[in-house]
Amino acid sequence: NDSPRAWGKMSAPQMICHLSDAFRLVFGEKQVAPQDTFLTRTLVKQVALWAPIPWPHGIKGPPEVDAQKGGTKPEEFERDRQTLVALLQRFADQPANLATTRHPVFATMSVKDWMRWGYLHTDHHLRQFSC
Repeated sequence: NDSPRAWGKMSAPQMICHLSDAFRLVFGEKQVAPQDTFLTRTLVKQVALWAPIPWPHGIKGPPEVDAQKGGTKPEEFERDRQTLVALLQRFADQPANLATTRHPVFATMSVKDWMRWGYLHTDHHLRQFSC
């Protein structure tokens, strides 16, 4: 809950809510305006998902999944954490449904792409707080 961050401005509770909102986006429970371009749909997506390099720090996501802007605000840490765990489990259990979901930056993604994104995005933020 009070882990110091290695980069960025989010607190650990905000990060938990950010990840939850990102998974809600996948399930169509959170709406985000498309932000994709030809470059993000092609080269950026391939590099972000498949290059063997860590994601850079400081990339801004959509405000709808930013707890400091339009995203879900932290309430009670343990409840927020349990919500994230449930969303993550749901994501892992329902990969077939991902084939029709559109990512706001990367656009169309395969189930394999979505699984990779889920791992990389979660890992990126857990590393932010040395988890």
